[in-house]
Parts: sequence; structure tokens; C-alpha cells
Amino acid sequence: MDINFPLILLWLVVVTGVIWLIDSLFFARRRRQQAGERAAEPVVVEYAKSFFPVLAIVFVLRSFIVEPFQIPSASMVPTLQVGDFILVNKYAYGLRLPVSRTKVVDVGEPERGDVMVFFPPHMNDTYFIKRVIGLPGDRVEMKNNVLYINGERASQQLIQALPPANPQVEVLWEEIYGRRHLMAKDIAPSRYSNFSATVPEGHYFMMGDNRDNSLDSRAWGFVPERDVVGKAFAIWMHWDKLLSLPSFSRVGTIQ
Repeated sequence: MDINFPLILLWLVVVTGVIWLIDSLFFARRRRQQAGERAAEPVVVEYAKSFFPVLAIVFVLRSFIVEPFQIPSASMVPTLQVGDFILVNKYAYGLRLPVSRTKVVDVGEPERGDVMVFFPPHMNDTYFIKRVIGLPGDRVEMKNNVLYINGERASQQLIQALPPANPQVEVLWEEIYGRRHLMAKDIAPSRYSNFSATVPEGHYFMMGDNRDNSLDSRAWGFVPERDVVGKAFAIWMHWDKLLSLPSFSRVGTIQ
């Protein structure tokens, strides 16, 4: 189970704020009356006053504006590499209350081709990132490892075999309803080379760009609208390992 950082951050904001408020209302005046304006504050109050504004700003920014994530797996290769640090727009699909995930303001809806962060149904406390393939009501099909949406074939244009050590993998441009992105697939048939499903209302069908090496909606089903987190829009850093140097060669927008 992943650490619930939003909940921890919320509690830190609440605790530091309450400590500061209680001290201001009940204890600060008494200290000043007894020891003057230079009365020393208790250490816990001093820390609470110092950390509360910073924690509150971070909480608002990452809850409603932009949240950073690191890519942990190869399921979105070649679009996203393991070690990419990305930014996720938290208001693109509506403003949601942190922790409860309740949408309070409608702003927009996911579109086919968006790269989206969400909580999957089988691991509902873990962040996943995949591409939106099917919207509510869509018929999603795989025929001989080619994607069809509502009977319309997604065009594929071969770029190269990648990596050279594995010539059984192809990298292609794939176009979905006028939006083009990179994807990789195995030449040999896989268990999901042929697949079909209809997306229920209020849900989304997600797939990784590393098409035959992605655990996605073909395996665990549809993503409820309630579990949408935000839209991934930019890579801001790449860092392979802890002992390696960060790289900014991959900085750019996410297609």
C-alpha cells in the first residue's frame, strides 16, 4: 500500500494550524502580560507558526493546481520512461476535494488520447498513469493488436524496432480521433491482441503506450470518474537512479 501523502499533508496542516490558533487565542496574550513582548514562545508553537504557511501553500498547490509524480514502470514507454518526473494538472478535469476525491467544480472532462493519472479499481490507493482510450459509451476493440474505437481503426505508422536488442518490439505512431502519440507493441501476438469491451457510463478505458507490457483496463476493468486524479502534461526532469545525475534532456510536453 502506498503512503497516503495527501492525508498526511492534510493532518500536518490541521495540526500546525490548530496549535498556532490555540496559542494565539489563549496563551500568547498571557505570556506577553507576564514577560513582555519578548516572551519566548514554546518550541512547538514556534515550529507550528513556521511550518503552517509553507504546508498550507504546498497543500493547496498539489491538491488543486499541479502535483509532481515520478514514473516507476515501463508501461508508458516510449512516451514516458522509468525515472521521468512529470507534472499533473489537478484542475483540468474539475476541482476535487483532497482525500475524499469529491468533485466540487466542473472544469473539463478527459478526452481520448489524454495521459491521465488515476486510482485503478484493483489498487484503489495507488496512483497509476495510462492513456485515455475509451470514453463512456465507447466500444473498444483490439483486432490482431490493432486498436479500434467505435469501429474506427486507429492508424499506425511504423517508426523502428526498439530497442535493437529486442527486435520483436516495434515503435509506431498511433492516431486516435485525430490525436497522435507514440506507442510500442510486440510483433508476436499477446494475450490481449484480440479484445473487446464497452465502456459503461461514468467510467474510462485506460491503456499503456507499451501496449503488450502494460497492466491496464484490459486486465482490471474501467476507471470510475471519481478516481480520476489529473492530466499529465509535462516532463520536467529525468533521474534514473539515486546515485546518478539528474538529466533535463527529456524536458517537454507530453503528447
